[in-house]
Amino acid sequence: MAKVRSSETRPEIAVRRFLFSKGFRYRKNVAQLPGKPDIVMPKFKTIIFIHGCFWHGHKGCKAADLPKSNFDYWTNKIRRNVERDESNVDKLREREWKVITIWECEIRKVLAIKTSQREKFLKILKNFERSH
Repeated sequence: MAKVRSSETRPEIAVRRFLFSKGFRYRKNVAQLPGKPDIVMPKFKTIIFIHGCFWHGHKGCKAADLPKSNFDYWTNKIRRNVERDESNVDKLREREWKVITIWECEIRKVLAIKTSQREKFLKILKNFERSH
């Protein structure tokens, strides 16, 4: 457990590199905001959380399967994490922030796909930027 990182994870670094390479500027792990968001883009009033599938209870994801040993402990731990995440998102939306949650498994898929498909992902981000 001591080696489990809360920031500077590989998925987080991959998203930040991608955003920076496309000209987006951001702040990291802003402690003054609920949930200490991974990425904050003040210009767009947008927050990005990068969630590990296991730790944040990604429904339907194989990486989120709970261990069979000490099952009750892990069930309660992940449930509390999910409840805290929902509460933080609600608080941020009350402050009129747009909140995006990116799951670890989604990042792996994007990094594994061809460049042309990454460009489609970039277009989605650009459209998001224009509409907000």
